[in-house]
Amino acid sequence: MSSPTTLAIINQKGGVGKTTTVINLAASLSIMGQKNLIIDLDPQGNATTGLGKNNNDEDKSIYNLLIKKTNIENIIQKTEIENLDLIGSHVNLSGLEVETANDSNRAFVLKEILNSKKDSTLKKYDNIFIDCPPSLSLLTIMALVASDELLVPLQTEFFALEGITQLVKTIDRIKENLNPSLKIRGILLTMFDKRNKLSTEVDREARNYFKEKVYQTVIQRNVRLSEAPSHGLPCVVYDKNCVGSKSYFKLAEEFLKKNQVESAA
Repeated sequence: MSSPTTLAIINQKGGVGKTTTVINLAASLSIMGQKNLIIDLDPQGNATTGLGKNNNDEDKSIYNLLIKKTNIENIIQKTEIENLDLIGSHVNLSGLEVETANDSNRAFVLKEILNSKKDSTLKKYDNIFIDCPPSLSLLTIMALVASDELLVPLQTEFFALEGITQLVKTIDRIKENLNPSLKIRGILLTMFDKRNKLSTEVDREARNYFKEKVYQTVIQRNVRLSEAPSHGLPCVVYDKNCVGSKSYFKLAEEFLKKNQVESAA
């Protein structure tokens, strides 16, 4: 079995559907039989609570792993969904940048931990998804350095493409200096409203700019997607027949198909 692919879900803007995408894509793939691990690297801990876990549990948090207080084996938690595991977040993460100010190697800490376990503890996973904070902070850079690929949720609204050109510059800098093999796996259009002309315009512009990197599947605005986290469940489990869930299942199929095409190539 080959080692897992590590994917960071990233956009420095908040509220674009990063966490929603992480938990629903990973859950859909798990329901389809793949084994997935989510790492919640956002101090807000929304992916943790969205999977029904406590984001105040310091012992089980990624924070304790990054300060080398524990091993990865001790902090992986099973979720309610078969094949889907979680390493939860903790608010202490927000102080990590200051705490590690004197460590010149700090951008590589997560990468080193994951790489050291890819042939043992992490070998059983197909994908490791990292939910990044909505900023270009140390935590985001750690995720970019540790990842093989990136998935960028892009809200179909006026300033979306402006923000993404800034993000692409950051990705290029990371590639140049810290992680030359990093690549964009896909751009996902979120919060799409087909009644809104702007949504259609952003869709067209994104496809002109990023070509085949943009997923065919778009995630439509859907109230069930925002309701589900308060029940501690991904929407694809909470209400698998709603518009949002159907979109994420469709995205998971497209994600797997891309995998097969790349493996064949």
